[in-house]
Amino acid sequence: MNIELKPEHEQFIQAQIANGRFTNADEVIDTAFQLLENLNTDYIHWVEATRQKVDVAIAELERGEGLDGETVVMQILERFKKAREA
Repeated sequence: MNIELKPEHEQFIQAQIANGRFTNADEVIDTAFQLLENLNTDYIHWVEATRQKVDVAIAELERGEGLDGETVVMQILERFKKAREA
């Protein structure tokens, strides 16, 4: 696979090598891919956790345990007011 880098990406890679953080372009690109993979994995975990929280919240609402939106907003505004006064 041949990939053509944008000039600003080439400059970034060269700057990373010049400042001594990496010894060659392959190290810079490998690190970038590792970070992208970690970001993707973290996002997938966040989505799964959020879905679980939504499922729990839906079950609570179905049992009549939820609060109406106006009450929640008022509670949040009260917390902000107290935080500003502190």
